[in-house]
This record gives sequence, C-alpha cells and structure tokens, in this order.
Amino acid sequence: MSTQNALSTILVEKINNDTLVLPTLPAIALKVRKAADDPEINLNAMGEVIAQDPSLSARMIKIANSAYMGRAVKVSSIGQAVTRIGLRQIKNISTALAMEQLFVSKNDVVAAYLEKEWAKTIEIVANAMATMQLYVQRTKKREMSVDSMTLAALIHKIGVLPILTEAERHQEVFANSTFLEVAIDKLSSPIGAKIMEEWGFGDSFVNVAKYWKDLRYIPEAVSYIDFVRVGAVVAGAMDNQKDAVLNLAMQRGIIDDVAELQSDDFAEFASAAKAIFA
Repeated sequence: MSTQNALSTILVEKINNDTLVLPTLPAIALKVRKAADDPEINLNAMGEVIAQDPSLSARMIKIANSAYMGRAVKVSSIGQAVTRIGLRQIKNISTALAMEQLFVSKNDVVAAYLEKEWAKTIEIVANAMATMQLYVQRTKKREMSVDSMTLAALIHKIGVLPILTEAERHQEVFANSTFLEVAIDKLSSPIGAKIMEEWGFGDSFVNVAKYWKDLRYIPEAVSYIDFVRVGAVVAGAMDNQKDAVLNLAMQRGIIDDVAELQSDDFAEFASAAKAIFA
C-alpha cells in the first residue's frame, strides 16, 4: 500500500469509528461565544471576558480602529472597542481572531505547512470580504454580515488540521509532499464539516467547510459559500474551476463583472481586511 493510501486509510477509518482527534476552539474563543449567547450579557461584562486575554484585547482594539470599522476616531481601551464593534459582531470576530492559535505545531515540517495554509487562508478571507463589501455596496442587501463572512472564510479549510495531526504521527508521508496534498484534497472537506458540527456551528458554516470546492452544491439563495469561492479564485486556490466559479458568481449576482475583482475598490477593501490579521 502506498504511503498516500495508508494515510487516507488511517483517516477514513478514524472518521468512521469517530476516533479522529478534532481540534478544539481556543479557550478564550469559547468563553466569548458562551458569554455572547447569554441574553443577560452587556458590553461591560463582555469587555471583562475579552480582557482576560491580552492578545485578543489588543487585536480587538486594533480591529475597532481599522478601516474595516470605517471610523476615524481612535479607541484606546477594550471597553471602547467592544462598544464600537457591538455584541452582535463580537462573537464571530473574537473567534476569527483566535483561529490563528490552531495553526501551530512543534514539528518543523507541519509548522511550515500550517504557516503556508494560514497565509493562504487570510488571502482568501480578505478577498471574500472585499467581494462581499462590493456586493453590499452595489445591491444594498444586508441579509448577511461581514463578521460571519470573515469566520466562514476562515474555517473553509479547517479540515486540514486533523490531517496534519495524523501526518505528524506518521512522518513518512513527508517523504513526498504530494502524498499529503492528495490526502488533504480528498478528505479535508468532510472532516471540516465534522469539526463545524462538533463545535456547534450552524448549517451555513458546516456547508462552507463541506462544499466550498464542490460546485455541484449551489444554495438556493446567495450564501457565504458564494463569497468564499470567489475569494479562493482570486487567491489562486481554485484555478481548475476558475471560469466556472466566476460565471456562477455573475449568474447569482455576487459580482456584476469580473473587472470588479481587479478594481481599486476591491484592492482597497482586501488590503484593509488583510490588515486585521497582520
């Protein structure tokens, strides 16, 4: 049995036996999500929860002062940042900012691969956010939120993490990186959907993880997955389906014309979005 098939067999067996070790959300993200789901929570109490993590606090202040929020007056405290961002957005934004903690490893090879995956993911996130901002600007439709869009784009390849964990235990797969790429291409989507279900995320997030590169899946209404696909194409992550994705995006009104994705406005929105994670 080839190394590639051996890894795939191990993964499939663990998925079927429900023994695959899935990543867990960082503790601070869990605390914030739990607090946000409390109907009695207020902005001050939420600020106290976030303040428990200095890194998240600093990044929340940064995002509150970013072009993403579109405000000129700067804030300097977590309380001011939470007030500006708002409880509705805090839940997804804090989760998104904490996600980077999952893309780490003590194994040099795995760490390098994760660093590359995170950088590509951020590029896709920025492109997806920019696409959505242009869409809202053009259509005036606000049924979807940019914070949910951000998180949906961040988790679209979350299924890569358990695969790399298993690969780390069977380091012979690194004799040829192609083995790892094939396993990821084949299994990351169903594993990603399983992670989203395990984390208790809604169907929209599950479907992004499961179907983002499967163009046979087309939601009836415009969905976050539409923007993730366009973001991936612009980042060069779906070159073999580029024309199909862009044609579908135009048919569904996600973009008016491909030229939008090469405009100064798109570049400006994408740059501002990427700066959030710098």
